[in-house]
Amino acid sequence: MSHLADLQAFYSILAELGRRTGEARPLRSEGERRRWPRRGVYFFFEPHETRTTSGTGPRIVRVGTHALKVGGSATLSVRLNQHRGAIRTGGGNHRGSIFRLLVGLALSQRDASIAVATWGDKKIERKVAAPKEMQLEREVSQYIGAMPVLALEVPDEPGPDSLRGYIERNAIALLSGFNSSEADKPSNHWLGYHCPRDRVRRSGLWNNNHVDETYDSQFLGIMEQLMLQQASFENE
Repeated sequence: MSHLADLQAFYSILAELGRRTGEARPLRSEGERRRWPRRGVYFFFEPHETRTTSGTGPRIVRVGTHALKVGGSATLSVRLNQHRGAIRTGGGNHRGSIFRLLVGLALSQRDASIAVATWGDKKIERKVAAPKEMQLEREVSQYIGAMPVLALEVPDEPGPDSLRGYIERNAIALLSGFNSSEADKPSNHWLGYHCPRDRVRRSGLWNNNHVDETYDSQFLGIMEQLMLQQASFENE
């Protein structure tokens, strides 16, 4: 199939996943209530970001997973909570989430009044930098928290040959506009255009890795099989 046809197939799989297991809802509204799979791949949409070439409806802006190293123990819900930030304080830790780091960089570039010189500096102890970074962390939590998210269950073990990693990198490569004119384009007002990371701006995604790679279309069939298995599991 063509790149465009593969994009359409990809979105059809996620649309069916949403119909069977629950439509994507803003991350902040889920809190601890939603029953996330223990392991899986997540897909973030973004308010006002829509598909432009592959069809209609919301555009995916971030793909990710968790625990890809051997012995990794982080669950999907733990990873999503890291991206969302703390419910009680509204803060968060961008040093533990590249997603938060990238969004914070873009927000800082768009509005210099909330920029913090220590943002992304791993040499500074968090407890020293945290008070100065709190306002920006809260802005990031608000921004990411408003994004609807879906998750595909992929119950494999952590490791270099993880099926979750395979799906993640191929989904990113498929969605990325880094080297493709067929990918869905961001809107003119997309915050990502303010991000100093070239890979974010050129890909149209809040991703830094895999955006310039070539995808293997066979991952779509695997995604569809997993979606049907997950739907069956969720509906038991």
